[in-house]
Amino acid sequence: MATTIESAAAAVGNKKKHLGIPEAVFVEDVDSFMKQPGNETADVVLRRLDEQYQKYKYMELNLAQKKLRLKNQIPQIKQTLEILRHMQTKKDSTDPMETRFLLADNVYCKASVPPTDKVCLWLGANVMLEYDIDDAQSLLEKNLSTASRNLDSLEEDLDFLRDQFTTTEVNMARVYNWDVKRRSQANSSKTADMS
Repeated sequence: MATTIESAAAAVGNKKKHLGIPEAVFVEDVDSFMKQPGNETADVVLRRLDEQYQKYKYMELNLAQKKLRLKNQIPQIKQTLEILRHMQTKKDSTDPMETRFLLADNVYCKASVPPTDKVCLWLGANVMLEYDIDDAQSLLEKNLSTASRNLDSLEEDLDFLRDQFTTTEVNMARVYNWDVKRRSQANSSKTADMS
């Protein structure tokens, strides 16, 4: 009984992970599949499968863009956390901290930063807020763990999407081959009837 509950929970967990991506169903028996309502001709079915395939491609593009954004964001968060830790060690001293900050790509400026217990963080959408160093550090650690978790989830979704590509491509090939076989049988029966 426990095994059944665990396997059911695992099945529900897998569906939740890929909730936005429809699962491609493998066509085991093409003859019975083509007899289902809505599958009048092979062209209609192939067009519908191709449309599904294009939707998967679009989803892959969106997920790949999100993955790239997260892969760029994680090192920035780590770098900011490292700077905050350094500032935290220097906040009790009276000497200003000498540093260089980025003005533009490969253009840096020297700066002298007095000891402080406040920092400003860019939150995005042209929003900057002032935080205590401890609050900023906890916020960035939370953002880092969320970004890492989202990246792992995106990797799983991309793997699932690749499986859906393969299933859809195989289904398209099976329906196409079924249609070629059906047409050749129809042509050979017409030839036999004419003889």
